Amino acid sequence: MSMPVRTKQHGHLLVVTLDRPKANAIDVETSRLMGTIFAEFRDDPSLRVAIITGAGNKFFSAGWDLKAAAEGEAVDSDYGIGGFGGLQELPNLNKPVLAAVNGICCGGGFELALSADIIVASEQATFALPEINSGTIADAATLKLPRRIPYHVAMDLLLTGRWMDAAEAKRWGLVNEISPHDKLLERTIKLAERIAAGPPLVYAAIKEVLRESENLKFQDGLNKITGRKYASVDKLYSSDDQLEGARAFLEKRSPVWRGR
Repeated sequence: MSMPVRTKQHGHLLVVTLDRPKANAIDVETSRLMGTIFAEFRDDPSLRVAIITGAGNKFFSAGWDLKAAAEGEAVDSDYGIGGFGGLQELPNLNKPVLAAVNGICCGGGFELALSADIIVASEQATFALPEINSGTIADAATLKLPRRIPYHVAMDLLLTGRWMDAAEAKRWGLVNEISPHDKLLERTIKLAERIAAGPPLVYAAIKEVLRESENLKFQDGLNKITGRKYASVDKLYSSDDQLEGARAFLEKRSPVWRGR
Protein backbone atom coordinates (compact mmCIF):
# COMPACT_ATOMS: atom_id res chain seq x y z
CA MET A 1 0.00 0.00 0.00
CA SER A 2 1.43 3.40 -0.97
CA MET A 3 2.07 6.12 1.59
CA PRO A 4 -0.81 8.62 1.88
CA VAL A 5 1.67 11.52 2.16
CA ARG A 6 4.83 11.96 0.10
CA THR A 7 7.70 14.36 0.77
CA LYS A 8 10.49 15.68 -1.42
CA GLN A 9 13.26 18.07 -0.47
CA HIS A 10 14.56 20.77 -2.82
CA GLY A 11 17.48 22.40 -1.02
CA HIS A 12 15.96 24.33 1.92
CA LEU A 13 12.44 23.58 0.65
CA LEU A 14 10.16 20.66 1.58
CA VAL A 15 7.26 19.67 -0.70
CA VAL A 16 4.54 17.69 1.07
CA THR A 17 2.05 15.94 -1.23
CA LEU A 18 -1.21 14.49 0.05
CA ASP A 19 -1.82 11.35 -2.02
CA ARG A 20 -5.00 9.47 -1.07
CA PRO A 21 -7.04 8.71 -4.20
CA LYS A 22 -9.65 9.57 -5.20
CA ALA A 23 -10.22 12.78 -3.24
CA ASN A 24 -7.12 13.19 -1.04
CA ALA A 25 -9.41 12.98 1.98
CA ILE A 26 -7.79 12.94 5.41
CA ASP A 27 -8.43 10.30 8.05
CA VAL A 28 -6.93 10.16 11.54
CA GLU A 29 -3.90 8.10 10.49
CA THR A 30 -3.09 10.46 7.62
CA SER A 31 -3.55 13.53 9.81
CA ARG A 32 -1.17 12.16 12.43
CA LEU A 33 1.39 11.41 9.74
CA MET A 34 1.07 14.95 8.38
CA GLY A 35 1.55 16.35 11.88
CA THR A 36 4.74 14.34 12.30
CA ILE A 37 6.04 15.51 8.92
CA PHE A 38 5.36 19.18 9.65
CA ALA A 39 6.80 18.90 13.17
CA GLU A 40 9.98 17.46 11.69
CA PHE A 41 10.02 20.30 9.15
CA ARG A 42 9.60 22.81 11.99
CA ASP A 43 12.50 21.33 13.93
CA ASP A 44 14.95 20.76 11.05
CA PRO A 45 17.30 23.77 10.76
CA SER A 46 18.17 22.83 7.17
CA LEU A 47 14.57 23.35 6.05
CA ARG A 48 13.19 26.88 5.69
CA VAL A 49 9.94 26.70 3.70
CA ALA A 50 7.30 24.03 3.04
CA ILE A 51 4.70 23.53 0.32
CA ILE A 52 1.53 21.50 0.84
CA THR A 53 -0.23 20.24 -2.28
CA GLY A 54 -2.43 17.38 -3.49
CA ALA A 55 -1.64 14.56 -5.89
CA GLY A 56 -3.55 14.21 -9.13
CA ASN A 57 -5.37 16.72 -11.29
CA LYS A 58 -8.77 16.92 -9.61
CA PHE A 59 -8.47 17.27 -5.84
CA PHE A 60 -6.30 19.31 -3.51
CA SER A 61 -8.25 17.75 -0.64
CA ALA A 62 -11.89 16.99 0.08
CA GLY A 63 -11.13 17.30 3.78
CA TRP A 64 -12.35 14.87 6.41
CA ASP A 65 -12.62 11.29 5.18
CA LEU A 66 -16.36 10.62 5.37
CA LYS A 67 -15.83 6.93 4.61
CA ALA A 68 -13.73 6.65 7.75
CA ALA A 69 -16.40 8.64 9.60
CA ALA A 70 -19.08 6.22 8.43
CA GLU A 71 -16.95 3.38 9.78
CA GLY A 72 -16.88 4.99 13.22
CA GLU A 73 -14.06 7.54 13.19
CA ALA A 74 -15.23 10.37 15.43
CA VAL A 75 -15.10 14.03 14.37
CA ASP A 76 -13.35 14.85 17.65
CA SER A 77 -10.69 12.14 17.30
CA ASP A 78 -7.06 12.78 18.21
CA TYR A 79 -5.70 14.03 14.89
CA GLY A 80 -2.12 14.27 16.12
CA ILE A 81 0.35 16.95 17.13
CA GLY A 82 -0.75 19.43 14.47
CA GLY A 83 -4.48 18.92 14.71
CA PHE A 84 -6.47 18.09 11.60
CA GLY A 85 -4.18 18.05 8.56
CA GLY A 86 -1.06 18.48 10.67
CA LEU A 87 -0.82 22.26 10.35
CA GLN A 88 -3.57 24.32 11.91
CA GLU A 89 -2.74 23.51 15.55
CA LEU A 90 0.98 22.76 15.26
CA PRO A 91 2.67 24.74 18.06
CA ASN A 92 5.56 27.12 17.40
CA LEU A 93 5.60 26.73 13.63
CA ASN A 94 7.77 29.72 12.79
CA LYS A 95 8.55 28.86 9.17
CA PRO A 96 6.61 29.90 6.05
CA VAL A 97 4.21 27.39 4.49
CA LEU A 98 2.72 27.73 1.00
CA ALA A 99 -0.30 25.87 -0.35
CA ALA A 100 -0.36 24.86 -4.03
CA VAL A 101 -4.09 24.26 -4.54
CA ASN A 102 -4.34 22.04 -7.60
CA GLY A 103 -8.09 21.38 -7.71
CA ILE A 104 -11.14 20.88 -5.49
CA CYS A 105 -10.43 22.36 -2.06
CA CYS A 106 -13.36 21.89 0.27
CA GLY A 107 -14.27 21.34 3.90
CA GLY A 108 -11.22 20.35 5.91
CA GLY A 109 -9.13 20.67 2.74
CA PHE A 110 -10.12 24.34 2.59
CA GLU A 111 -9.14 24.66 6.26
CA LEU A 112 -5.79 23.05 5.47
CA ALA A 113 -5.15 25.65 2.76
CA LEU A 114 -6.13 28.41 5.21
CA SER A 115 -3.36 27.13 7.51
CA ALA A 116 -0.78 28.17 4.91
CA ASP A 117 0.75 31.65 4.79
CA ILE A 118 0.49 32.00 1.00
CA ILE A 119 -1.92 30.26 -1.38
CA VAL A 120 -1.16 29.73 -5.06
CA ALA A 121 -4.13 28.26 -6.91
CA SER A 122 -4.47 26.43 -10.17
CA GLU A 123 -6.86 28.02 -12.64
CA GLN A 124 -8.95 24.87 -12.07
CA ALA A 125 -9.11 25.25 -8.27
CA THR A 126 -12.48 25.58 -6.55
CA PHE A 127 -13.27 26.24 -2.90
CA ALA A 128 -16.25 25.42 -0.68
CA LEU A 129 -17.34 24.75 2.89
CA PRO A 130 -20.16 22.23 2.42
CA GLU A 131 -20.40 21.30 6.12
CA ILE A 132 -23.65 23.27 6.38
CA ASN A 133 -25.27 20.66 4.11
CA SER A 134 -24.24 17.89 6.51
CA GLY A 135 -25.62 19.66 9.54
CA THR A 136 -22.27 20.45 11.10
CA ILE A 137 -19.86 23.37 11.51
CA ALA A 138 -16.69 24.11 9.60
CA ASP A 139 -14.97 24.86 12.90
CA ALA A 140 -11.53 26.15 11.91
CA ALA A 141 -12.87 27.95 8.83
CA THR A 142 -15.50 29.72 10.95
CA LEU A 143 -12.67 31.21 12.98
CA LYS A 144 -10.18 31.83 10.18
CA LEU A 145 -12.08 32.76 7.04
CA PRO A 146 -13.62 36.08 8.23
CA ARG A 147 -10.08 37.18 9.11
CA ARG A 148 -8.81 36.41 5.61
CA ILE A 149 -11.56 37.80 3.39
CA PRO A 150 -14.44 40.29 3.90
CA TYR A 151 -16.89 39.20 6.59
CA HIS A 152 -19.93 39.13 4.33
CA VAL A 153 -18.15 36.97 1.75
CA ALA A 154 -16.94 34.54 4.41
CA MET A 155 -20.45 34.31 5.84
CA ASP A 156 -21.87 33.65 2.38
CA LEU A 157 -19.57 30.64 2.00
CA LEU A 158 -20.20 29.40 5.54
CA LEU A 159 -23.99 29.79 5.41
CA THR A 160 -24.66 28.48 1.90
CA GLY A 161 -21.91 25.96 1.21
CA ARG A 162 -21.61 27.36 -2.33
CA TRP A 163 -18.56 26.97 -4.54
CA MET A 164 -16.06 29.73 -5.29
CA ASP A 165 -13.79 29.48 -8.32
CA ALA A 166 -10.15 30.57 -8.44
CA ALA A 167 -10.90 33.92 -10.08
CA GLU A 168 -13.35 34.92 -7.34
CA ALA A 169 -10.96 33.65 -4.66
CA LYS A 170 -8.25 35.88 -6.12
CA ARG A 171 -10.63 38.85 -6.26
CA TRP A 172 -11.39 38.58 -2.54
CA GLY A 173 -7.73 38.07 -1.62
CA LEU A 174 -8.14 34.47 -0.52
CA VAL A 175 -5.42 33.31 -2.92
CA ASN A 176 -2.27 35.24 -3.74
CA GLU A 177 -2.11 34.29 -7.39
CA ILE A 178 -3.54 31.97 -10.03
CA SER A 179 -1.25 29.72 -12.04
CA PRO A 180 -1.83 27.72 -15.22
CA HIS A 181 -2.72 24.23 -14.00
CA ASP A 182 0.31 22.50 -15.51
CA LYS A 183 2.69 25.10 -14.07
CA LEU A 184 1.25 25.25 -10.54
CA LEU A 185 3.89 23.32 -8.62
CA GLU A 186 6.71 24.81 -10.67
CA ARG A 187 5.44 28.32 -9.92
CA THR A 188 4.92 27.60 -6.23
CA ILE A 189 8.39 26.08 -5.89
CA LYS A 190 9.89 29.14 -7.56
CA LEU A 191 8.11 31.43 -5.08
CA ALA A 192 9.07 29.20 -2.15
CA GLU A 193 12.72 29.16 -3.23
CA ARG A 194 12.70 32.95 -3.35
CA ILE A 195 11.41 33.01 0.22
CA ALA A 196 13.86 30.31 1.32
CA ALA A 197 16.73 32.51 0.12
CA GLY A 198 15.65 35.20 2.59
CA PRO A 199 16.45 35.66 6.29
CA PRO A 200 14.98 32.71 8.26
CA LEU A 201 15.28 34.45 11.63
CA VAL A 202 13.16 37.35 10.35
CA TYR A 203 10.53 34.93 9.08
CA ALA A 204 10.45 33.23 12.47
CA ALA A 205 9.96 36.58 14.18
CA ILE A 206 7.17 37.60 11.78
CA LYS A 207 5.27 34.35 12.33
CA GLU A 208 5.63 34.35 16.11
CA VAL A 209 4.67 38.02 16.45
CA LEU A 210 1.61 37.58 14.26
CA ARG A 211 0.49 34.47 16.09
CA GLU A 212 1.12 35.59 19.64
CA SER A 213 -0.10 39.18 19.27
CA GLU A 214 -3.37 38.35 17.51
CA ASN A 215 -5.47 39.26 20.55
CA LEU A 216 -3.28 42.08 21.87
CA LYS A 217 -3.80 45.79 21.52
CA PHE A 218 -1.42 47.41 19.04
CA GLN A 219 0.71 49.16 21.66
CA ASP A 220 0.93 46.06 23.82
CA GLY A 221 2.12 44.01 20.87
CA LEU A 222 4.62 46.67 19.84
CA ASN A 223 5.95 46.90 23.39
CA LYS A 224 6.53 43.15 23.40
CA ILE A 225 8.54 43.46 20.17
CA THR A 226 10.69 46.39 21.28
CA GLY A 227 11.10 44.84 24.72
CA ARG A 228 12.31 41.59 23.12
CA LYS A 229 9.59 39.61 24.86
CA TYR A 230 9.19 37.26 21.92
CA ALA A 231 11.85 34.51 21.84
CA SER A 232 12.27 34.78 18.06
CA VAL A 233 12.66 38.56 18.19
CA ASP A 234 15.21 38.33 20.99
CA LYS A 235 17.18 35.76 18.98
CA LEU A 236 16.99 37.92 15.84
CA TYR A 237 18.19 41.08 17.60
CA SER A 238 21.21 39.22 18.98
CA SER A 239 22.05 37.34 15.79
CA ASP A 240 24.88 37.38 13.27
CA ASP A 241 22.22 37.70 10.56
CA GLN A 242 21.10 41.04 12.01
CA LEU A 243 24.67 42.34 11.61
CA GLU A 244 25.03 40.69 8.20
CA GLY A 245 22.05 42.60 6.85
CA ALA A 246 23.59 45.94 7.82
CA ARG A 247 27.06 44.98 6.56
CA ALA A 248 25.71 43.77 3.22
CA PHE A 249 23.83 47.04 2.74
CA LEU A 250 26.94 49.11 3.44
CA GLU A 251 29.11 46.90 1.25
CA LYS A 252 26.54 46.94 -1.56
CA ARG A 253 26.33 43.16 -1.84
CA SER A 254 23.73 40.47 -1.34
CA PRO A 255 23.51 39.25 2.27
CA VAL A 256 24.38 35.68 3.18
CA TRP A 257 21.80 34.45 5.68
CA ARG A 258 22.94 31.68 8.01
CA GLY A 259 20.02 31.55 10.42
CA ARG A 260 22.16 32.35 13.43
